[in-house]
Amino acid sequence: MLQHPQIDPVALQIGPLAIHWYGLTYLAAFALFWWLARLRLRHEPFASIQQPRPWAARDVEDILFLGVVGVVAGGRIGYCLFYQPAYYLQHPLEVFFVWQGGMSFHGGLIGVMLAQLWYAHSRGRPFMQVMDFIAPCVPTGLAAGRVGNFINGELWGRVSDPSLPWGMVFRGAGDLPRHPSQVYQFLLEGLLLFVLLWLYARKPRRQGQVGAAFVFGYGVMRFTAEYFREPDAYLGLLALGLSMGQWLCVPMIVGGAGLWWWSGRGR
Repeated sequence: MLQHPQIDPVALQIGPLAIHWYGLTYLAAFALFWWLARLRLRHEPFASIQQPRPWAARDVEDILFLGVVGVVAGGRIGYCLFYQPAYYLQHPLEVFFVWQGGMSFHGGLIGVMLAQLWYAHSRGRPFMQVMDFIAPCVPTGLAAGRVGNFINGELWGRVSDPSLPWGMVFRGAGDLPRHPSQVYQFLLEGLLLFVLLWLYARKPRRQGQVGAAFVFGYGVMRFTAEYFREPDAYLGLLALGLSMGQWLCVPMIVGGAGLWWWSGRGR
């Protein structure tokens, strides 16, 4: 049985300014996206596209900026709507208190997609072409975020068998060992999904299939990891014994599979 190392969430304190590890993991996520997207510019079909104009480094910068706005705004609004709608209806101003914590991946995904829809429209590019471009660059950022969750000792897992070698006791979660679900998600929806998507995207695919593979793949990985993650105390398990995170993954799995099949039928 292991003990969570209880790392100080503040990485650096300069007077009243506190730099948190979680904020640094967000910066790492954006830096990894920028680096991988620059590599994607050399991959087909993006290296050969000339209309309406070639893909270039400026596109990466614009996509990243809009992605940051989309993930922060969408993640916060999604958390308020999906997880605690009654509370935030009574305290609407607290929707803007992002420093208090509370972000939803599924809301962030919707925010990013809306931001990239605007980007695609403004640049005259097909929306699915944009999604295919960014999809393989996203999972490493998700992995960085899970590192931040582990450092903060939050979003811990369900109680594990005492004999589990990596069962871990988290501060504030009682004295029983739990699954380090942040590590599971780091490995599944972060590293494994990145490797699979990067390799999948390196071969010719129908437009829309790489983006669809991300939506489906993340849904499956997250749905699986949720079996080991402690559900939110104020929600618990919902219908069929599934968590809110799992129910939000169901339309991703179904929609991703449907979009992949539909894209494969196109020219």
